[in-house]
Amino acid sequence: MCTPNPSVYHRMWPTVKKKNMSFEQTEDDYVRTLQDLKAFERRLTEVIDKLQPAARFWRIILIIISVCTAIGAWAWLWDPATAQISFIQSLWNHPFFTISCITLFALFMCGIHKRVVAPSIVASRCRQVLSDYNMSCDDTGKLILLKPRPSI
Repeated sequence: MCTPNPSVYHRMWPTVKKKNMSFEQTEDDYVRTLQDLKAFERRLTEVIDKLQPAARFWRIILIIISVCTAIGAWAWLWDPATAQISFIQSLWNHPFFTISCITLFALFMCGIHKRVVAPSIVASRCRQVLSDYNMSCDDTGKLILLKPRPSI
């Protein structure tokens, strides 16, 4: 077994200047922490806002295709000839329903269900990460500071 070369180890991990270690935050540290939190919140709201127009577009597309499929299904089911001919022939007789079903299936295969809810997925994942830091966020990306947990 080979032992690591100390000079390589020190090059990989930069040395940290040791300060007077205390549990009290100085005012400068507090201001920097607040600035970091505000910058993170601004970036998070920017990312979620950027996803909203695309999600709205895909919601509209999904609604339109779903309504077309429902209308086509209604016409297909109430056609008296559907019961007397084969399934494939009935689909050939109702191209509106067939095309809208194929389009709906293709959209789901391409991931429209993820694109519709993309902003809430981002917010949900951020909530999971922020819970470790005793914070949360709303659906628009605004940070929420939670009450401190009792220490054991």
